[in-house]
Amino acid sequence: MASAVGHEQGEPARTMAATPADGAHDLDPLSASWVRELSSTGAAYETACVRLHADLLRIARRELARRRSRYGFDGPEVDDLAHQAAADALLAITRKIGDFRGESRFTTWAYRFVVLEVSAKIGRHFWSTQRVELDGEDWDRLPDRLGAGPAESSEARALAAAVRTAADEVLTHHQRRVFVSLVLDAVPLDALVLELGSSRNAVYKTMFDARRRLRDHLVAHGYLDVIPGRRS
Repeated sequence: MASAVGHEQGEPARTMAATPADGAHDLDPLSASWVRELSSTGAAYETACVRLHADLLRIARRELARRRSRYGFDGPEVDDLAHQAAADALLAITRKIGDFRGESRFTTWAYRFVVLEVSAKIGRHFWSTQRVELDGEDWDRLPDRLGAGPAESSEARALAAAVRTAADEVLTHHQRRVFVSLVLDAVPLDALVLELGSSRNAVYKTMFDARRRLRDHLVAHGYLDVIPGRRS
């Protein structure tokens, strides 16, 4: 198991010291133990890799279980994605163990790697199984995205038209692309992050700014009350 986790993943020869980089914080005993073992060689290193892989796999499975209802995958493919994310995260951690500075617990630092790998795997899985044209815009979908029922259809169409006009007038090209992808095309956030070569925080910020600009425009033109209780 240890060999499959480490060496068969193409692990490079490690030259890191057994202690954190200069300027690092004092490590708690558990973090120090992880760093020492993952910076060692032989049986101690192999055993640490097996233990860490098990922890990373548990976190990957938990993350995928939390997100899978939004992405439409289930069954064996979920476990396959979890194993891929855990293996790639372990490889990244062992390569970067010398960079751990003790600003958080080792486990907190390590788990970030697997969460990022889960996001990347979800994004790649989406683009490999879905056909979405990001350059296409079907604004007729917007009333459904707003959750409008049959009784509200005419009001929803009016609001959709106003939102489209506002998007043309007040959003930047990038903000418009993010808004259309997430709202009209229902592209999952992780998939859009991968496509844009960005980060979740950056896309969140872009979407927040886009919604604020749209809201301000709609307020100024009296459209926010077209569907009672609906906010942009």
